Amino acid sequence: MKISSEREALLRQLQTVSRVASTRSAIQALSGVQLVVESGKCELRATDMDVGLRVPVPADITREGVVVLPARLLLDVVRFLPADDVSLELRAAEQDVEVVSGNATFHIRTLRAEDFPPFPEPENDSTVSLPAEAFVSTALKVASSASRDETRPVLTGILVSASDRELRMVATDSYRLSVKETVLESPLASGFEVNVPARALQELARIAGHVEDEELRISVRQNQILFELGGIVLSSRLIDGQFPNYRQLLPETFEHELRLAGAELTDVVRRISLLAQKNAPLRLSFNPGELTISAQTPDIGEARESLPVSFQGDPLEIGFNPEFLRAGLEAIEEGDVVVKLISPLRPGLIESGDESRFRYLIMPIRLNV
Repeated sequence: MKISSEREALLRQLQTVSRVASTRSAIQALSGVQLVVESGKCELRATDMDVGLRVPVPADITREGVVVLPARLLLDVVRFLPADDVSLELRAAEQDVEVVSGNATFHIRTLRAEDFPPFPEPENDSTVSLPAEAFVSTALKVASSASRDETRPVLTGILVSASDRELRMVATDSYRLSVKETVLESPLASGFEVNVPARALQELARIAGHVEDEELRISVRQNQILFELGGIVLSSRLIDGQFPNYRQLLPETFEHELRLAGAELTDVVRRISLLAQKNAPLRLSFNPGELTISAQTPDIGEARESLPVSFQGDPLEIGFNPEFLRAGLEAIEEGDVVVKLISPLRPGLIESGDESRFRYLIMPIRLNV
């Protein structure tokens, strides 16, 4: 194997692919990046067995071959190379790769190529195409609600449903629930419903931010999903298990429904949350015509701010996790928000005030009087 490439192009692709290389596996090859040079193409691959990534590398090919190198070390070496061009050549007898750039030469020992797993290939007959921007923006709306608790793996994913002209994503960590529905301009050739690790969709969003391709191609297998975008292929395992029936979690009726200016409410929540530290709740006190948001942390301080609202009826005070409440409001980027409440001990619902079809259910915190 021998190739030459522009250093910046190689570095850019190494930075992308290295993010999914394993940092915890006992299999040393999984901490590496696989360089595949075959059929006149050059490609970098990395995986932690849950998420895999394949990225093309523009290169002049002298000799084809496959090699696995330590991902972090190779990335650091390429980052600090002195010249604009770099060559990589496998020295089979020495079991290393010679990296040359300008007057600098490195010899990097290879990892066991046979320990690196094969990558799935996209299947054209089962591929669904849809706008990348619509898919990624929908995922980012709900991703923060996915759980990070690996003891409940089904909640670490995002339920992705696509059929006809509707794309829906749902995520919950049992303390909050996000639902985003997006209407597609064109109907899909076929539909699917799968639970995808939130980490995989967040990685896809990062890739989409640096790729100009507008079409995302998705291929669903029995236990895997593949995303193709701009020559990059991201694969992910699917999460087994029954995702919660989110429709049953959404209350059918509410006692109070208030429409507020989203930007103003979000700014107030951000400010007052500064004094909600050490697990202190954010208090929302509703009185006729007024909402007061307050927080108090012993030995730190307290803050309060009031807003005019169209609230009527008996006073109501409810507490929320400040981070969770802020995340729900920030997901509604513009326009009004609709806040729906039942009682201090029942979940509250935040919705976008326009047609963007975003809902955010948040559990309250029991307040000490």
